Amino acid sequence: MPDLSPAAFILLQGARVFAPDDLGICDVLLAGGKIIAIDSAIPADIVPDCQLVDLSGRWLCPGFIDQHVHLIGGGGEAGPTTRAPEVVLSRLTRAGITTVVGLLGTDSVTRHPESLLAKTRALNEEGITAWMLTGAYHVPSPTITGSVEKDVALIDRILGVKCAVADHRSAAPEKGQLASMAAQSRVGGLLGGKPGVTVCHMGSSKKGMQPLYDILETSDVPIGKLLPTHVNRSEYLFEQAIEFTRKGGVIDITSGIPEPIPPAQAIDRAVRAGVPLAQLTLSSDGNGSQPKFDEAGNLVGIGVAGFESLLETVVELVNGYRFTLPDALRPLTSSVAEFLGFDNKGAIAPGKDADLLVMTPDLVIDRVYARGRLMVKDGVACVKGTFE
Repeated sequence: MPDLSPAAFILLQGARVFAPDDLGICDVLLAGGKIIAIDSAIPADIVPDCQLVDLSGRWLCPGFIDQHVHLIGGGGEAGPTTRAPEVVLSRLTRAGITTVVGLLGTDSVTRHPESLLAKTRALNEEGITAWMLTGAYHVPSPTITGSVEKDVALIDRILGVKCAVADHRSAAPEKGQLASMAAQSRVGGLLGGKPGVTVCHMGSSKKGMQPLYDILETSDVPIGKLLPTHVNRSEYLFEQAIEFTRKGGVIDITSGIPEPIPPAQAIDRAVRAGVPLAQLTLSSDGNGSQPKFDEAGNLVGIGVAGFESLLETVVELVNGYRFTLPDALRPLTSSVAEFLGFDNKGAIAPGKDADLLVMTPDLVIDRVYARGRLMVKDGVACVKGTFE
């Protein structure tokens, strides 16, 4: 395996820092995988044997947090040949992802939470930060310990649970099942010091957001612990999602869903409707299958989601919708970190993890640091996964 220990001290000099707030031209000092100082000018000889990196003319941003990735592959809706493969490290880092949350999808028959946990731990060993959700499309949820509550409370990398609702591929969960699952995730989070969230894959059914309201009506789970994702997959669902935010909820827009509501357009529409950016997150659904169904529910095509759509959405927000770069970055950085309780992620500040994205002013990825380790240089992965 490659040596993943970062240099003792690294001084990043002269970049324009978006933390995500615009801090102007700053120097940033890293040590032990952490950000330890930010200032307009940090002396190059502040510590002995400091590695100097000139980032003049570059923009320095927090690394992306992608909270919805099929790390061990998704798919399978058209048989074994349509099972998407596992993701490799460099596919994530080249896209600017330094923190990732893995989950299962339709297939919890040939894929298992135990395998996902192993993959999550492998990615942590290879240099980025990886977490996971227990569960899958089905309820009762497939788990490792036999209990959602125990999985979240006792297994180090598990943050919460995932299910699927309003989708013809879900297990048609009843109100009580959903409420119990969400409550178990919530209590497991309390016991284990985790966020204890419930992520709901939203399908195209006319049920829309009703299953989430059923959870709220039949349990005492706070609305801030429920996350509907893929909300830009239909106009009907998106309008309901906007209303969900008005009740205090957070919604997740999928960059890998290009229509009917492209992700940048969805974020712009939500903001124009008065949704605070803190209640909007963006994720890729990367490495998941992208099935296409006809009106009768028959599969007519399938593809695999990539990760480039994250940065493409940021670029479109800035160039197409005139967002400031700080605002365009928030759904991938500070908003996600706040929702998941990642106190050491999502921003450039002393004490935070040194998860950093260096870009050119035209928003092309130049370098990526994960916990202070240089993973991408000149847009090319310089650290690769074990079997790449």
